[in-house]
Amino acid sequence: MANGSSRCWRIFALSFILAGLAWAQGRPIDANPQGIQYSRGRRWYSTLFGQSAIPVTPLNLHNSRRIYTLMRKGKLYLSLREAIALALENNLDIAIQRLNLPLADSDVLQTRAGLAPSGVSTAIVSGTLGGSANLGAGGASGGGAGATGVGISSAGAGVGGIVATPIGGGPAVPSLDPVFTSTLELSNTTTPETSTFLTGTSSLDQHSGLANFNVTKSWLTGTQLTAGFTNQRISTNSLTSTFNPYIQSGLNFQLTQPLLEGFGPSVNGRFIMIAKNDRRISNLAFRAQVESTVNQIENIYWGLVSDYNALQYAKRDLQLARQTLADNRRQVQIGTLAPISITQAQAQVATAQQTLIADQTNYEYQQLIMKNAVTKNMNNAALATAAVVPTTKIHIPAAAHLRPVPELIREAMQYRPDLQEARINLANDQISLHGIKNALLPQVNLFASYSATGLAGSHFIPPACLQPNPPFSCNFVKSASIPGNLLGGYPQDFKGLIAGDYPSYTAGFNIQIPIFNRAAQAQAVRAQLEIQQNKLQLQQTTNTIALEVRNASFALQQDLAAVRAARESVRYDRQTLAADQKRLQLGAATILTVNTDETTLAQAESNLVGNMAAYQSAHLTLEVLTGRLLTDNDISVSDAIRGHVTRLPKLRD
Repeated sequence: MANGSSRCWRIFALSFILAGLAWAQGRPIDANPQGIQYSRGRRWYSTLFGQSAIPVTPLNLHNSRRIYTLMRKGKLYLSLREAIALALENNLDIAIQRLNLPLADSDVLQTRAGLAPSGVSTAIVSGTLGGSANLGAGGASGGGAGATGVGISSAGAGVGGIVATPIGGGPAVPSLDPVFTSTLELSNTTTPETSTFLTGTSSLDQHSGLANFNVTKSWLTGTQLTAGFTNQRISTNSLTSTFNPYIQSGLNFQLTQPLLEGFGPSVNGRFIMIAKNDRRISNLAFRAQVESTVNQIENIYWGLVSDYNALQYAKRDLQLARQTLADNRRQVQIGTLAPISITQAQAQVATAQQTLIADQTNYEYQQLIMKNAVTKNMNNAALATAAVVPTTKIHIPAAAHLRPVPELIREAMQYRPDLQEARINLANDQISLHGIKNALLPQVNLFASYSATGLAGSHFIPPACLQPNPPFSCNFVKSASIPGNLLGGYPQDFKGLIAGDYPSYTAGFNIQIPIFNRAAQAQAVRAQLEIQQNKLQLQQTTNTIALEVRNASFALQQDLAAVRAARESVRYDRQTLAADQKRLQLGAATILTVNTDETTLAQAESNLVGNMAAYQSAHLTLEVLTGRLLTDNDISVSDAIRGHVTRLPKLRD
């Protein structure tokens, strides 16, 4: 009895040691977030006794140092190249979209366990004010790629008359992570006996220690293996027990293999394939985000340049109006002009001042828009109050070098991120359809099992049975015949267990044939029809893109012609104003004519600034619609992913 209690306490001590290891494992084990791949997770041996969450990169809301290197004497001197670089490092739209990449990695990790993916977002984040974004590069808002829903109930989750194939359809994917279970137990029971005939005692004491272990593992083929080991040691004060104490162990294996429904990696690995495709879609969505943000930054920048130029024109027009007022006052004093000319000149000065104030406020607001777009925050007082001075001028080529429209359309079909996303979505739909069709097959499972039993113990004769007048129950103990291979302890027990002295075998088939199987039929029909819808939508998008590229090419030519016409108009109006000012000095023109010339010139200069900005916007539009914005300007997506620009973009001339 004392020996049995000692062994039981050893089992308890082992359980305490395991509990201590589990506590230690619960502490953080990796302080370097980049040391763990989100799509792979931790190694198996670091998850045996529990784990902390995989650490992620801490959120950084500080601006990159680049912006402070561009500040001089309270002003932020900003070129277009530097503005784009700052946006790649600091823009919050890009920062938000950047997190979708590890989110997609976590989806891959989730599907490696046999679960359905949660889906990834392909929407363009557009929280930055100013400019224009989402031009021809946006994905579908919300939802996951390929099949936005996870369960069958998500089949109606689409928008615009298009629904997504339910990736939850088809046979259930088995859990692909192995599971280890163990039961460690000590028990001590005392039972009063109504008769001493069976046990030889009026109070039966029994001590037992239990240690059971079980491992279950499934594979992509659908194969499931369960292996278990049971072990129990029992000691008792019964006088009729053949063994006391005794050890009984068991070893069992059970294998199940689907042969039709649920068979094969193409069915059970469909979630993994979809999640990996979704990861590719996340890369494309991030590229689309960078294109959209760069497009927006350029529009904001050219808007800043336009407002800056408009302000300079307004200052010059006010100076010119004041000069005209001073000239008119001198001529009124000498009697060469009527006094009304002073009033007319004063009205012109007031109009110029009003225009200057409007242009000044527009320019100041555009500076705030620019700083907001290229920073994470403006908590820095010097940055918040710094004036932004654009150093890149609008450059309009003397002649447009436009490539043929068919070539531009081919580039759009090849490089547009949204088209590539749609094609991957269709591939995901086909993967889902394969799994859904598999559910139409009957369930035919092959199963086989093997188990072995071990037993060992001591032929124990109680002292009461050695007395001159032993109890009647001792007759069973003395007459018991025990095979020699069962006498011993754990070594003898394990030897018989491994040798399979007492084996059991089972093999067979399990067949389940659903009659009608209407649910699977409906899912298969629905999935095929939805794929056709998505193909039609892809064709519709392709047609629309071709029209957009043609229209953008036409618009670029028209805007270039408008810039040329505006330049000629400004040149003519300047010459006209100069000529009328000379005529006014000679008395051959009126002050009203000069004032009209000044107003006309101011409007022509404003039109020129607007037309130049429109040309830049049209050029941007064409680059975005063809998917060549980043490539043509040597903008690195890798730098945007890291949030650190190693080389400035090489913008077009």
